[in-house]
Amino acid sequence: MRDLLFKNLTSSDKKRRIIATSEISDKEGVRSVIRRHFVCLIKEIKGAAGGKPQPYLYVLKERNAREQKERFFCRLKGSVYAISNDRLFLITFLHSLKINLSAIPHSSITYPDGDNSA
Repeated sequence: MRDLLFKNLTSSDKKRRIIATSEISDKEGVRSVIRRHFVCLIKEIKGAAGGKPQPYLYVLKERNAREQKERFFCRLKGSVYAISNDRLFLITFLHSLKINLSAIPHSSITYPDGDNSA
């Protein structure tokens, strides 16, 4: 089984865009849930450019062998200046990835041939 969900949200002034995906998959006794989130903000800078925000990276990985679960999380923030039609813009972005893996209880595993016994 595999469920996919996509969201693409753009503000009415087109200065903010959010793209989110979610995927849930059950395969070989493992349920994986993968969520991706992308955010982009655009601001016009008047006058001289100020200091650019510092990039940021955060990574977390956890493993629980007793409960047969694993979790991974990564977040990346950054920004870049861009010039268009003699106007200066600051583009700020945030990307995150979240992965959860867990064992599926044996009673809820469905085999392709319809036989749920091992």
